[in-house]
Amino acid sequence: MRISSLSIYGNATSQLNSLQSALARTQMQLSTERRILTPADDPVASARVLEVSQTKEMNLQFATNRASARSSLTTVEGALQNAGNLLQDIQELAVTAGNGSMLTKDRQLLATELEGRLADLLGVANSTDGAGGYLFSGYMATTQPFTTTPGGADYKGDQGQRQLQVAASRRMPLSASGSAVFENNPTGNGNFQTQAAAANTGAAIISSGSVVDRVQADAGRDYKLTFAVTGTPAVTTYSVVDTTTGTDVAVPGMTAQAYEAGKAITFGGLSFDIKGQPADGDNFTAKPSEKQSVFTTVTNLIAALRAPADGSAGKAALTNNIATALDNLKSSHDNVLTVQASVGAHMKELDYLDSAGDDLDIQYAATLSDLQDLDMVKAISDFSQQQMTLQAAQMSFKTMSGLSLFNYL
Repeated sequence: MRISSLSIYGNATSQLNSLQSALARTQMQLSTERRILTPADDPVASARVLEVSQTKEMNLQFATNRASARSSLTTVEGALQNAGNLLQDIQELAVTAGNGSMLTKDRQLLATELEGRLADLLGVANSTDGAGGYLFSGYMATTQPFTTTPGGADYKGDQGQRQLQVAASRRMPLSASGSAVFENNPTGNGNFQTQAAAANTGAAIISSGSVVDRVQADAGRDYKLTFAVTGTPAVTTYSVVDTTTGTDVAVPGMTAQAYEAGKAITFGGLSFDIKGQPADGDNFTAKPSEKQSVFTTVTNLIAALRAPADGSAGKAALTNNIATALDNLKSSHDNVLTVQASVGAHMKELDYLDSAGDDLDIQYAATLSDLQDLDMVKAISDFSQQQMTLQAAQMSFKTMSGLSLFNYL
């Protein structure tokens, strides 16, 4: 069969180009250490590489978010630690104020010191994150959460809780609202609160009490206990009425009961005692606990220390007010500690998420390596083979192109 010179040159050129292209591709794979240079090389693997790469980038972004969340939570924890220390100091001052040997001027000095602690506590509540945002204002990061009022402080933030995505299925709170930290404090013993009437003239002191029957106590009734001192010699009795509906309703079995100082008084699932000598007409109340701002509690304590405490009635009123303040301060301190523990738990969770994120990053890197990394040994072998084949093809083409009948004429 006769083959034209044009066909010989055309076929040879095409073959050499193919061999050179294959060699160049292998050389590119070796230089990039990647098996897939374009999606056309392996469409299925290329799609998978894109998917895994995007997931890996998201995992890296979550790691950045966790670092930011940890920084924010560390700032919040520091503020809560300061608040807890201040509340501890205030409780110690309140206990000191209850010392019966203290003079009026001493209590005035304590009141002044408490005013300083109150200002410090307000400063903590208005702490910022270092970037111009307030820690405890909810979603209203640029609004100062608390402003001073005659009764304590007024909350200007909202109930929101800023969050940040720290994992594929986890959004983590970065702080707590000021209302939840400083205002969500149950009064009294946490179930009900006992209180002496401001107009009492006797020397009776009431305890904070406890719950003895949860079912009855959970009914949430308001009670008033009134003393009567009659006869000669004087006999002291007390009666308890239910004032929940606004009308006094006698509590069964609790009318004209003989008073014995320090003896437990139990009704409606509640139990407390009263010590000291009450006067005729003195009354005490027992109501379900309410939420009260810690700033109101400290302000009331300061007012109680500045009020006159002359005579047995004045000292009893002071003791009752300090006892009420101590109960409320303990509740406030416990609430701050609870929020602080929650922040600590979130920081611990971030450690676990970091560990899981690192494991995922290794897994994604391994998957990408399996999909697109080059088998270097095989690639070098292929490169050497392709190089040798190209050289042989070039040599054979050179030899064939030199053949001509004119060489024999």
